[in-house]
Amino acid sequence: MQDAADETGRPVTGNALIDSNRVEGTDVLDPNGKHIGTIQRLVIDKISGRVIYTVASFGGFFGLGGDEYTIPWDKLNYNPELGGYQTDITEEQIRSSPEFGRNNDDDRYDRASEAALFDYYDSPYYW
Repeated sequence: MQDAADETGRPVTGNALIDSNRVEGTDVLDPNGKHIGTIQRLVIDKISGRVIYTVASFGGFFGLGGDEYTIPWDKLNYNPELGGYQTDITEEQIRSSPEFGRNNDDDRYDRASEAALFDYYDSPYYW
């Protein structure tokens, strides 16, 4: 099988598709490749089918008991050499992020809260 490339031209090893249960539990890595968290779940737009956010756990032990933070999916890039999703944001930036989605899934229905999250991460809106 020939390796595929993502939209930026980076190689994607093996199959370009992955089941969500294989993404859940995957490491989140800072710009230096240091483990800073674990993906807990994905939030998918029902109409387009695109992954919009990931809810990731930071701190805790083996992904349990940590604080959960919502990160726009486009801020994560799979790094096959590190076996996890690397981001250009630091753990400190994540911990200082808006409280979007923390203990309140209703935030996902408030466009102003979504815009504040995307603005904080300098990420383009999906809508």
